[in-house]
Amino acid sequence: MSSAASDRPDAFRLPVRIYWEDTDAGGVVYHARYVGFLERARSEWMRSLGHGQRAMGREQGVVFAVRAMALDFRKPARLDDALQVSVELRQLGRASLRFYQAIHRGDELLLEAEVKIASLGADDFRPRAIPDALHAQLHGLAGPA
Repeated sequence: MSSAASDRPDAFRLPVRIYWEDTDAGGVVYHARYVGFLERARSEWMRSLGHGQRAMGREQGVVFAVRAMALDFRKPARLDDALQVSVELRQLGRASLRFYQAIHRGDELLLEAEVKIASLGADDFRPRAIPDALHAQLHGLAGPA
């Protein structure tokens, strides 16, 4: 993973505040909560492009599911921290996407993630090509691999 592109001005960013429910007894974010922050940011990125998850399943017959994820924890987030969760599409296949995501507290990199997503049929959860119009829209957003 490389944080070099995490400062791309066109990267989508979602602000996240850390609450008690996100932390352990010591006020440090529990490791599994980061996965939820990453998921929320990817969902909001899709919504910002005009594609809510439920509508994609109903209207286009596809859903996206995580196939693989690699996380590199750098520094802990703590209670009351204000974070930025970024989303960058790095690679687009006919039935897959690969994202680079990062979580920052100000200028501090807390976490990097590579997330591989599969496009699946909403009815049978078998691999299905991303619809042509959506694929064309995403194609223009794919950054450096």
